[in-house]
Amino acid sequence: VDVFQAWCGPCKPVVNLFQKIRNEVGSDLLHFAVAEVDSTDALEKYRGQCEPVFLFYTGGELVAVVRGADAPLLQKTILEQL
Repeated sequence: VDVFQAWCGPCKPVVNLFQKIRNEVGSDLLHFAVAEVDSTDALEKYRGQCEPVFLFYTGGELVAVVRGADAPLLQKTILEQL
């Protein structure tokens, strides 16, 4: 989940990275979503930050968090979690 604030929008360059990885591993294994923190009470603790936050869930449980648009770290985290 790409967690963002309305004033800066979702991290567009990372969307391309996720699409590339999804094409490589298969669409059934990887799902990508965006969530705007100001309209989602469950994400309140991420408000007021100036960096994107990526939350990784497996079976409804939060399993990893990556702060910032660090493409190599995001790719590594995705592949480890798959």
